[in-house]
Amino acid sequence: MLNIQTILHPTDYSEHSAYAFRIACSLARDYQAKLVLLHVALRSVTIEGEAAIAPRSEEYFQAEREKLEGISVPTEIRIERQVVEGAPAEEILSAAQTMKADLIVMGTHGRTGLSRLLMGSVAEQVLRKAPCPVLTVRALTPLAEPAEALTSQQAAIDS
Repeated sequence: MLNIQTILHPTDYSEHSAYAFRIACSLARDYQAKLVLLHVALRSVTIEGEAAIAPRSEEYFQAEREKLEGISVPTEIRIERQVVEGAPAEEILSAAQTMKADLIVMGTHGRTGLSRLLMGSVAEQVLRKAPCPVLTVRALTPLAEPAEALTSQQAAIDS
């Protein structure tokens, strides 16, 4: 059996992250592991003739910490919450290394084609360089409509 003591869950507050969070909580509960929630704030970029990197304000970080605090976690799970600034993949990898994470559980948007080329894949970068196993989770796609609605639509099409 795996010895999992620390689970890192990076979050961008998306549906994919929320789904991965539920799995991370289940694993943390089952293994009695500490769960670390990590949000990476991108550095803000200001363009005034040239691109420049401007640090985020303390108010911004306070708001991000409050968002993380707002994520409810079952009481039996030991939790730590961190907000850092930087490039997401780099900061996730650095955090995993520093805390000696045994597992990273993260959502993936599953981008393909041009959007993946333009936006990159944080999950892929983490998978390639992580110092521990990585579980990537893509949110389940809900059914578009209930079966009754589909049946009535089909009847309308047939008539």
